[in-house]
Amino acid sequence: MFNLFKQNGHKKLKRKPKETDGIRKSVQFHYGGQDQVDLISYDGLEEQTSYLQIGETFVRTLFISGYPYVASTGWLSMLINFNHNADISYHIEQVDPLLALPKLNRKITELESTKRTMLKAGKVIGSEITDPLESAMELKDKIQRGQEKLFQISIYITLTAESLPELNKLTTLLETVMSTRLFYIKTAAFQQLEGLQSTLPRGENLLAQKRNLDSSSAALTFPFVSSELVQESGILYGINRSNNSLVIVDRFSLNNANSIVFAQSGSGKSYTAKVEILRQLMQGTKVIVIDPEREYKQLSSSVNGTYIKLSAKSKEKINPFDFAISSYSGENDLAEHIQDLTEIVALMVGGLNAEEKAVVDKALLQTYKDHGYVMYYTYTPKKNRDPRGRKVKKRSYPLLKDFYQTLKTMKQKDLCNRLERFVKGSLSSVFDSQTNIELNNRLVIFDIKDLNESLRPIMMLVLANFVHAQVKSHPQKRILLIDEGWILLQQEESARFISGLVRRARKYYLGVTIISQQANDFLSQEYGRAIASQSSLRILMKQDTTTIKRVSEEFNLSEYEEHFLLTCDRGEALIIADQNHVALKVVASEKEHPLITTDPKEIYL
Repeated sequence: MFNLFKQNGHKKLKRKPKETDGIRKSVQFHYGGQDQVDLISYDGLEEQTSYLQIGETFVRTLFISGYPYVASTGWLSMLINFNHNADISYHIEQVDPLLALPKLNRKITELESTKRTMLKAGKVIGSEITDPLESAMELKDKIQRGQEKLFQISIYITLTAESLPELNKLTTLLETVMSTRLFYIKTAAFQQLEGLQSTLPRGENLLAQKRNLDSSSAALTFPFVSSELVQESGILYGINRSNNSLVIVDRFSLNNANSIVFAQSGSGKSYTAKVEILRQLMQGTKVIVIDPEREYKQLSSSVNGTYIKLSAKSKEKINPFDFAISSYSGENDLAEHIQDLTEIVALMVGGLNAEEKAVVDKALLQTYKDHGYVMYYTYTPKKNRDPRGRKVKKRSYPLLKDFYQTLKTMKQKDLCNRLERFVKGSLSSVFDSQTNIELNNRLVIFDIKDLNESLRPIMMLVLANFVHAQVKSHPQKRILLIDEGWILLQQEESARFISGLVRRARKYYLGVTIISQQANDFLSQEYGRAIASQSSLRILMKQDTTTIKRVSEEFNLSEYEEHFLLTCDRGEALIIADQNHVALKVVASEKEHPLITTDPKEIYL
């Protein structure tokens, strides 16, 4: 029995039931006085045949009346993941074996008798007789041996809505969801008050709609919780859509710190990336961004980051021939750098065959040798001395024009002609100087929007190679974010380089994030799939029917997850961290949002 209170009264209310057509009872209240409890009490309660009206809220209690014949792991997951206002009550009562065995014997006798009668009549005995009979006999044997116990289980669901049509809609939706797994639910007709009390956390099963289950089947309903993803050392990515818990992930605690983000245009992928950047910066992680669409300029100015605008006319320069000496091993990684530089040259000249690669490799070695660099040269940079203890002069790195001259000396006319536009042509000012930028700031943005479309993949590859060299020389917790990563997959050379960078990043405490809206193009290529497989953190946002099949196959998504990605709103995502799958809503605080939004409506209005 409830102690019901009116908004303006604190005395226990007296009920005066009044019978009307179609209404079991209408409750009116008399009250007086005033108290603080008025703030949390409701105006009144009216019980109809199939629902309750509490103040302006409509409530309906339902119970599970039919269960599937075979129990499986997570067979009630669709109920706990029902993303609407629903309170679920779960009652379990153990049945005394001394009472259970006589009932089982009686049931077995009834089924055996029915079976014999049908045999005498020449009727076909179907599974409706044989299945329950076999189950009852098996359960009886297990109970007698102490292998199983018998429980009575009641599951109630109370739906809440602001209007009766909305309540009816939720009821139909719940019935549909449950029936897909062969669960059948009924409304507690003329027992809504008892149903509500059975759902409340009072341990009272007044509705008493029970079903017998053995301990194995009952155990499969636990843990009766939705999936959660919380790591104490991580950052907040968003709110769990299933249970409103926080989704906190530390990508550096996963198998590797790499991440991929797939989404349609306008789904919020860049916004999600900027939310992560802000929170990674708060934890001391350094972030480097390659930005082809100038979406991170506002973020850079908001946190006093370094903003570098690269174009044919810009003063900031990056020399592709620049490389670093490891600060912890002292080794000159010239051999590995030349392999990466060969990919950049291949991209510049439109591809290289096997013979041309050998020529380029030889020319690069000769170019560095002419500038005083030799293979496996080792020294201590801090003391500025060579292995014999002699002082060495600081040498500049070769430039692209030096490599061009070496090719000319080797009489490689064809390669010189293909490279000439970067040395003497319209693009000669892009790679004509020594590197004059540093990565000392906690946030560095490389803006390449003003570069020609044909030059963007080359510059993205040069930047990635430059960052890789710096990371190797001074390993620390860093993230390299490449937006519109599908651009790098258009050419085999750049795709191969990025795939290798992702694979090697973990050794240097680096996490690479690739953002792309071309999921099909990304996953249809060998190097794209390799990048996806080497990324422990996957963030999947809204997809369409042309991409969902390949995305589902690649990441082994369930039907629910496929439907979610087809219908989710802007800012919603499915996050996969190693083997954890969680649907979430990316949320920025009121102070974070103005720093990262690029919505024209918010910026210009």
